[in-house]
Amino acid sequence: MNFQCLKKVERYDFYLDIAFNRAKKKADEERGKKKGRFDRLKKSKQIELLKLETIKDTLVSRLDNILKAYPRVEELDIFYQELIKCTLDYNKLKKSLGAINWCIKKINDFYKIYNFKIKKTKDLNSINKYRKEYYGRISSLLKQIKKELAYLEESRKTMKNFPAIKTKMFTVCISGFPNVGKSTLLSKLTSSKPEIDSYAFTTKSLNLGYMQKDYKKIQLIDTPGTLNRFNKMNYIEKQAYLAIKHLADLVVYVFDLTEEYGLKEQVELLKRIKEEFKKPVITYLSKTDIIEKEKIDKFDKDSIKSLEELKKQLSCFFDNNPA
Repeated sequence: MNFQCLKKVERYDFYLDIAFNRAKKKADEERGKKKGRFDRLKKSKQIELLKLETIKDTLVSRLDNILKAYPRVEELDIFYQELIKCTLDYNKLKKSLGAINWCIKKINDFYKIYNFKIKKTKDLNSINKYRKEYYGRISSLLKQIKKELAYLEESRKTMKNFPAIKTKMFTVCISGFPNVGKSTLLSKLTSSKPEIDSYAFTTKSLNLGYMQKDYKKIQLIDTPGTLNRFNKMNYIEKQAYLAIKHLADLVVYVFDLTEEYGLKEQVELLKRIKEEFKKPVITYLSKTDIIEKEKIDKFDKDSIKSLEELKKQLSCFFDNNPA
C-alpha cells in the first residue's frame, strides 16, 4: 500500500474561492456571447443557473476527490489498520470523512432547491436574492467542516510517511538491538541503500528491500526497536512491532558479539521475539570480520556466521513463494 497519492487537503475557503471564481468566469463567458434580441429575465436565469451549477460541480468534485483518495480503513491489510489506529485518532478520522460526505449531499440538496426557485421565478430581483442565499448557504456548509478538513490534512501528513509495504509478499523482518548491523545487512542482501550511521537508533523509518530470483521476490524489512511496552514505543518502533506481528513470515535476528549491547540483553530480546510473535527465527552473527574467532566459536553454533550462508538459507523460500 502506498499513501503517497493522498493530495493536500486545503482550507475550506480555498475551495470556495475556486468555486466562486469559476462561476464568475463562466458567467462572464456567457455574457460575452453574441448579443441580439433576447429576453432579459431568461438571460438572467441562464447566467445565475450556470453559476449555481458551476459552484456545485466544482465543490462536489473537489470534496469527492478527497473521499476517494482516502482508503477504506476496514478494507486495508490488518498491518495498516492497526498502524492507522495507533498513530491517528481513528474515530475522528471516520467522523471527518463522514462530514465531507454530509457536505457533498447538502451541496447537492441546496443546488436542487435554488435551481428550482430560480427557474420558477418571474422576478429579476428574486433571481439575485436566491443566488445570494445560495452563495451564503454554500459558504456556511464549507465553514462547518473546516475542522474536519484540517484534521484530514493532519492525518494525510502522518499517513504519507507510512511505509509502502507489499502486504501479500513473503516477508523477512530483520530484528535486533540498535546499531548491531541490521541496515548494513539489508543493504548487502538487497539493492536497498538505507541510511547507516554509527550511533544507536539511527533508523528513522522502516527500510525495505527485495531479494529477487528470476521473476520471484521476497521482501525484507529492517525493523528497529527493542520491544518495550507498546504504549512506550516511538512512532517508528510501533511500525516495526506491527510489521513483525502482522507481516513477517520469517525473522532474521542479528547478534553483535562486539557487545555494544550486552550479550545477555540480546539473548533476552531474542527470547521475547520468539515468545511474543511465534514466528520462525534465523539468528545471524554480524561484524564477524572484526571479532576473534575464539569468541565466535564459543557462541551458539546454530547461528549463521556468513552472508553467503544467510543468502543460501533465504533463497530456499523463493520456491514456495512465487510473488
